[in-house]
Amino acid sequence: MAPVLEKQLPGAADNNNEEEEGQDLWTAILSEVSTTSSSKLPSGKNILLFGEDGSGKTALIAKLQGADHNKRGRGLEYMYLNVHDEDRDDLTRCNVWILDGDLYHKGLLKFAVSAQSLPDSLAVFVADMSRPWTIMESLKKWAGVLRDHVDKLKISPEDMREMEQKMVKAFQEYTEPEDAGPTSPLRRAPTAGEDEAVVLPLGDNTLTHNLGIPVLIVCTKCDAVSTLEKEHDYRDEHFDFIQSHIRQFCLQYGAGLIYTSVKEEKNMDLLYKYIVHKMYEFQFTTAALVVEKDAVFIPSGWDNEKKIGILHENLSTVRPDDSFEDFITKPPVRKLVHEKEINAEDEQVFLMKQQSLLSKQPATPTRGATESPGRTASGSPRPAGRAGQPSTTSSSPMAAVKKPDPNMKAGAANEGVLANFFNSLLSKKTGAPGSPGNVAAGAGVQGSAKKTGQNPGLTDVQAELDRMTRKQDSGVSPNNMPTPAENEA
Repeated sequence: MAPVLEKQLPGAADNNNEEEEGQDLWTAILSEVSTTSSSKLPSGKNILLFGEDGSGKTALIAKLQGADHNKRGRGLEYMYLNVHDEDRDDLTRCNVWILDGDLYHKGLLKFAVSAQSLPDSLAVFVADMSRPWTIMESLKKWAGVLRDHVDKLKISPEDMREMEQKMVKAFQEYTEPEDAGPTSPLRRAPTAGEDEAVVLPLGDNTLTHNLGIPVLIVCTKCDAVSTLEKEHDYRDEHFDFIQSHIRQFCLQYGAGLIYTSVKEEKNMDLLYKYIVHKMYEFQFTTAALVVEKDAVFIPSGWDNEKKIGILHENLSTVRPDDSFEDFITKPPVRKLVHEKEINAEDEQVFLMKQQSLLSKQPATPTRGATESPGRTASGSPRPAGRAGQPSTTSSSPMAAVKKPDPNMKAGAANEGVLANFFNSLLSKKTGAPGSPGNVAAGAGVQGSAKKTGQNPGLTDVQAELDRMTRKQDSGVSPNNMPTPAENEA
């Protein structure tokens, strides 16, 4: 056959067989297309998302989709990611299964992953950084749920061992992105003659819980770091302690770690690139990020016990092996006291209630009835003297006005009232402003005015008043003398 082929090759280059050469060209093109089609992006890849309710699982995938998805599913939620390979100009769809935060729905995992689809799956455990006291408990719980489900799948021990060895090899063969060229993949390809025995062995706490599939820990809501510092007095020591425990967990499962924030769009693009790198072996050249406490990124295979020990140097009030729940405690719940709303009642209803209350109350006694009859308003004993004579210690001219006795005759009572009224008027006119006055002082002033030749009309009025006063005094008997309380009134 070889000599025949040697004769055909020069014949193909002959000018007389141009048509046959054109057919060979089309054959080469079709062969190249066939080869390219066989290297298309694989379909049927699955992402299994686990986390507590409210940790941001759905919002995380919706952000990776580039869509606004505010609706949260129930039970087992299905979403997808569009993966585009620009080099091959190919597009595929990656399935995303989001399990509900209630353990009651863990049985629905059988619809998301089976023994056949498990090798093409990526497990993502979501931790809520706004509630750091729940992180370790949540990670252990959901890792246990996935472990139980994998154990229930009918996978042969040989296949399971092969999957576990694949994870160990991927972890050991990790290289720093700086060592890779611009067109080289992240993982180093073993060169000819390279001895695989030079690969460093795993640490004591590395891949002790090998699930056989790649695992990624995503801490969401990392924008809450500033809130934890202000409201709960978190310091760098707290965040280093949290990070060290999460990284210890990642070592046990051979997982990567990334801090994200959908609100601030922090590390979202990096998360997408790392997912498609792990699922479709896309080129990935981002190194580990451990400087910023709210934007940590640690790819699988980079971390070890010594690197985690750097965080322990910053711990002053707590030891690295202390219980996570003892140091990162849940803050006390502040009870919100809602003030009772006060509704004003109708005005007429209020007035009717006040009226009924007033009608039920007993009558209030007058001032004169409560005071002792033998004492004046100032509390001193009343001096003996004429009943009709006003007290010289009264504080105002109106205090000189006498209250008529009801036992007196009507005419005398009327004249007494008029006399007292006019005496008070004269006292106001002749007395000094603001100084206490009485009838006796007023009479003295009026008498002096008469001697100095003041208006005679006033003297006639004064004379008439004096006459009326004498008449009133003569008509008063000891039986009908006014009481001190009445004079005071």
